[in-house]
Amino acid sequence: MGETATLVQRRLREHLAGCLPRYEWREEYAVGDTPVDVAGVGDALVLVELEWRRADPANNTAKLFRELVETDPGSANDTVHILQLFSRYYDLASGGVSTKRRNAAFVGERVAVTVEAATYTAVTLDIDPPKRGGDLPEEWSESVEDAVDRIDRVVTKER
Repeated sequence: MGETATLVQRRLREHLAGCLPRYEWREEYAVGDTPVDVAGVGDALVLVELEWRRADPANNTAKLFRELVETDPGSANDTVHILQLFSRYYDLASGGVSTKRRNAAFVGERVAVTVEAATYTAVTLDIDPPKRGGDLPEEWSESVEDAVDRIDRVVTKER
């Protein structure tokens, strides 16, 4: 990830730690051989993939799917929440979202059907990511907070 994506990743982890303190929040958490951008470890496992400008975001969900099937991290936790945060990079000018995002969500939804302990949610991160060397939009921190609120609703829905 580039500098701006790393900054968003760090802010995401910080806000999640404040919002959901019963989890231990980490960056680059390993699920098998696959690093996940942000993860919360607690009574459930919360895995958050930040899709900034990735050419093939379905690859992230496919790798997680494979790792979950092979390593079964849900055995140590009651539930594994997988949340994939898509930047506005995946939005179409004509409305809707790109096939790249739809394919990634399709794979994620299959994870939730196949791995009993897993849930999957696609979330829009309301940031149009700058190209390498560009600046984040002024409201980027608020967009991260909004995404954290949505993640909180998904995770606490279980309780």
